[in-house]
Amino acid sequence: MQAVELTTARLQLSGWAPSDAPELAAICADPEVMRYFPAPLTRARSDELLERLKAGFERRGYDFWAVREVDSPALLGLVGLTSVPVSMPVDAPVEVGWRLARSAWGRGIATEAASASLDYGFDELGLTEIVAYTSQINERSRRVMSRLGMQRDAADDFDNPSIAAADPLRPHVVYRTGADAWRARRGR
Repeated sequence: MQAVELTTARLQLSGWAPSDAPELAAICADPEVMRYFPAPLTRARSDELLERLKAGFERRGYDFWAVREVDSPALLGLVGLTSVPVSMPVDAPVEVGWRLARSAWGRGIATEAASASLDYGFDELGLTEIVAYTSQINERSRRVMSRLGMQRDAADDFDNPSIAAADPLRPHVVYRTGADAWRARRGR
């Protein structure tokens, strides 16, 4: 299945090409970008991620898109929708997420691209609910979730089973929004 492309006022969200591998690897190797993940990715791990992203589009028609400004070929990162892994104790099938190069931080790009992703999930895929989750200490991503109008219920929080028990990244928070709440927020 070919990746659907989304466009916002400033951004192009598209499928992945093999030529994206070096820029994605640089983003995923940046210790600051990967601060709230267990570790930066090696080039091999980044290439595996790229293959999983492409496979997600082939299977479902969506996943995390490659994000660029409409007037620039530079990869800003990845934003989009993906299936919640069965290993995660989250009672929703789809999450919205993002990982951006530092050059894209503080410019509203995560919020803009995630909004387009949520529109697509609710309007085109017919999803009724989408979640986002992150390490409890990841204030940056939590602010994006709040700007999107997603709500946190502490009862949904969990310890990420793929992170060691003593690691401060293990406690995770879950934010969610439903189709009706999203459409009301967007004035539709």
